Amino acid sequence: MASKPKNSEAEILELYRVALQNAETQPEIAAAMTLVGYNSAKIAEGKTLWAQTRAAFDANKTEDDETSEAYNNFTTLKTELDATYGKHRKKAKVVFRNDSLNAEKLGITGEMPRAYVKSIEAAKKFYNEVSANESILTQLGRLAVTSTEITAAIALIANVENARANYLREAGESQTATKAKDAAFAQMDEWMSDFYAVARIALEDSPQLLEVLGKIVKG
Repeated sequence: MASKPKNSEAEILELYRVALQNAETQPEIAAAMTLVGYNSAKIAEGKTLWAQTRAAFDANKTEDDETSEAYNNFTTLKTELDATYGKHRKKAKVVFRNDSLNAEKLGITGEMPRAYVKSIEAAKKFYNEVSANESILTQLGRLAVTSTEITAAIALIANVENARANYLREAGESQTATKAKDAAFAQMDEWMSDFYAVARIALEDSPQLLEVLGKIVKG
C-alpha cells in the first residue's frame, strides 16, 4: 500500500499559521493552552518563528526562480552558439578540406566537441583564428561567411560565458537559501511538535478542538 504524500512546505506553513492564530483567538483553546504555559507571549514566540520560516521559504523560492531563469538564458545562448559555430565549422571543413595546416589552426579536424569547456574553447580557437587571419576569412567568404558574422560570434561567446557565470552564481545562492530554509523549518517543526504535544494534553477533555489546530481526531 502506497504511503500518502507528505504535505508541501507551503501547506505546512499554512497549517502552522492557522494553528497559531486559532490557539490565540479561539477562547476555549486560548484558555486551555494558557494553563499549560502557552500564553500570548509564548504564542508570539511561535509566530515569530513562523514569520522567519516564511521569509526563508520565500527567499528560497525567489532564488530558485532566479536560478531557473539564469539557466534558461544560458542554455538559450549556448544553443545559439552551437548552431552558429556548427554552421561555420561545416563551411570551414569544406573550404579547407585539402588544407590540413589551416584546418589544424582552426581546430576543425575530427568531431565537434560537445562538453561545455571543450566546445567553448574550440569555438574561441576557431573565431579568434579567423578574426586574426585575413587570408582565412577571405577564403571562408567563398561560402558567405562575413567578418560581421565572425565579430557577432565572438560577442556571443562572451555572452555565453557571462550567462554561465551568472547561472553558477545563482545556483550557489539558491543552495545557500535552501540550507537556510531547511534550518528554519527544522526549528519551526520542533517548536510546533512541542506545541501539539502540549495541546493534546490541554485539550484532552475536548479533543475535537484539536481539529481547530489542524490535527485530525479519530473516532
